[in-house]
Amino acid sequence: MILCIDSSGLTASTAIIDEENDIAVAEYTVNLKKTHSETLLPMIDELYRLTGLDKRDTKAVMIAAGPGSFTGLRIGGAAAKGIASALNIPIIPVPTVDGLAYNCYGYDGYVCPIMDARRNQTYTGIYSFKKVSDGNVYGYEMETELSQCAIDIQEIISRLNKLGKAAVFLGDGVPVFRETLDNSLTVDHTYAPMGLNRQNAVSIGRLGVKLYKEGKGVGADSFAPEYLRQSQAERELREGKQRDD
Repeated sequence: MILCIDSSGLTASTAIIDEENDIAVAEYTVNLKKTHSETLLPMIDELYRLTGLDKRDTKAVMIAAGPGSFTGLRIGGAAAKGIASALNIPIIPVPTVDGLAYNCYGYDGYVCPIMDARRNQTYTGIYSFKKVSDGNVYGYEMETELSQCAIDIQEIISRLNKLGKAAVFLGDGVPVFRETLDNSLTVDHTYAPMGLNRQNAVSIGRLGVKLYKEGKGVGADSFAPEYLRQSQAERELREGKQRDD
């Protein structure tokens, strides 16, 4: 059993997956304006209570490692580090934007998650799914056209227009940038429906299983979120020092 956490955005999502049998045993997702410090640990406790699973049987903690909300990442990271340390198990960091893209598994076109990073920027990436087969059985592998990054919304629009292929958008940046996308994109595009358009811990788990099998876990003391850019407080401190100099 593996515990999965995504607290990178407004949505708080936790899940327990059975890696050996490829089953999502339990999932708990809340998309309300409550701080993750209020919801995350009670959600995790409820997963184990309702399933009757023993926390000591947990083999790893998979977490959306960033980018995203600085506060959310810190709260999720602290929870993962505490659980991993107590149980002496690894943390499997999964890129947040990759996890969002995996919600649209199998989409025939580009998948473009957009998270609102403020200042007209977005945490984003461009992904596609390649069909692979083994005899009569087929599936999809996610390929990365643009790795997760923090860029201006107009830059991602320019990249997609040049690629010239239909795209689907998802993430909390959609309500912020939808009008801009509709007015500036020259390629066909759509928006992921409810249930697929926000962070989901099961997608983190699905991506994390591969990393887990490859032994890419880290210890609780070594894990740190990937912010991609400085926080507002850090920027203001830097700008203040520059003015003083």
